[in-house]
Amino acid sequence: MEKRYQALKNIAEKEMQDASSAHDIDHVMRVYNLCLYLARDEPNVDLDVLKISALLHDIARVQEDEDNSGNTDHAILSAEMAGEILRTLDYPERTIGQVKHCIVSHRFRSHNRPRTKEAKILFDADKLDVIGAIGIARCFMIAGQYGERLYSNVSIDEYVKDNLVDGKRNGRIKIISQHAPNIEFETKFKHIPDTIHTAKAKQLAQRRLDYMEHFFERLRNDIEFS
Repeated sequence: MEKRYQALKNIAEKEMQDASSAHDIDHVMRVYNLCLYLARDEPNVDLDVLKISALLHDIARVQEDEDNSGNTDHAILSAEMAGEILRTLDYPERTIGQVKHCIVSHRFRSHNRPRTKEAKILFDADKLDVIGAIGIARCFMIAGQYGERLYSNVSIDEYVKDNLVDGKRNGRIKIISQHAPNIEFETKFKHIPDTIHTAKAKQLAQRRLDYMEHFFERLRNDIEFS
């Protein structure tokens, strides 16, 4: 990694030193590497913007996790923080604006949609890291962190109406302790392939989702048996 990107990684690592295991610097580097992998098949990608965005996309995650009111959106705050960081490092305003758009639009549960190629690649890479075997491991890490149940046998339609903002499947969670990994699968993971932008990411997403679907079906069967 070039020295200037290593410096940004160090900044991100410092901001995220108290982050949960599901949203730590390891997640950032997996997304960073996925971005580079997806960019290989996409023409005219600004790799500088993409690398910076990937390294800084979750720097406000700790602030969101510590805000019990649910009013902090880490994507929006991370974009603002990234802008301030890049200005102190004398990055041009054009680059800063592009990076901020990538970061603010990387979130699944958001009304901000990625418009640029770099933003779409970051969105895809971030989503790929929440599905498949890694996705299963991460969602149970989060479940343990917030005291969620292992499995919740509820009506998904009722749950969406009662506990997701605006009663939409991509709405932010109101009371996270009422959430569960299988609900996350039904309300978010299952719909990720429909939101993916790049062809390579779509292929990867479907394979990873098939693995998750089999796992949650097996989990439901094992729980019902007991």
